[in-house]
Amino acid sequence: MNVKSCGASHDTSLMNEKLTVTKLFFEKFQVGIWTEKFKEWRILRRRCRYRNQLASSMEVEQEQEETKSNASTPKSIVGLLRKFLAVQQRRAHAYARLKRGFEDYIASGGELAYQQLCSEITVEFNDCSKQVVEIESLFLNPDCCRDDLALLLRSIQTQEKDKLHLTATIQVLKKAGRPSERLVSHENCRFGHSTGHECVHIQKITEASGTEEAEADAQYDNALKEAIKGVQEAVIAINEYLEEVRYEIAALEAE
Repeated sequence: MNVKSCGASHDTSLMNEKLTVTKLFFEKFQVGIWTEKFKEWRILRRRCRYRNQLASSMEVEQEQEETKSNASTPKSIVGLLRKFLAVQQRRAHAYARLKRGFEDYIASGGELAYQQLCSEITVEFNDCSKQVVEIESLFLNPDCCRDDLALLLRSIQTQEKDKLHLTATIQVLKKAGRPSERLVSHENCRFGHSTGHECVHIQKITEASGTEEAEADAQYDNALKEAIKGVQEAVIAINEYLEEVRYEIAALEAE
């Protein structure tokens, strides 16, 4: 009875071991299958990504080629020139905003609002310049080969740069005021109140430096006059160049 029991127990153990081995083999087999499938999936995914990148690159190249091929047609050149005129219109609006903002600043003294406006105008002008440079580069493209128009836009850019610099100079000078008209601080006054008395130190300074003050006023007036003249000359030059742009548009549309 005990021998039979031991034999049965031994057979059961062997069967359990076989089942365990079979189970482990099956699990490893399954893991192997899933590992291979995962590798295949990664390879396919990598291939798809490469194909998408290649297709995207080809689309960009195709668009660039179409842009190049279309850049030389009269219609496309007219479109670029009109785009440039739109940029110039943006510049005109920006100058109008800057002028109004400066007038408000002089009247009310809102320093913070004026500085904020100057920052916004700077961003606007930078964006306009960037767009003009892009249009200029298209005219320089071998497929377009309109170096004359590129040079025309570059000349306008130069005048616009001078105009903006001189406009800023005018505002800085007007903001400071003529030396003889600037307010005198009472920081060094020996009296406790700034009104109801004559500051002795101011009288001494005025008597000692009257000539220097007159010279400073003359230098200020000349600097302001030169800046205003420079802006006027830049505006005249820009308008003449813009007339050339409009003539070019009319000639191309007549073809």
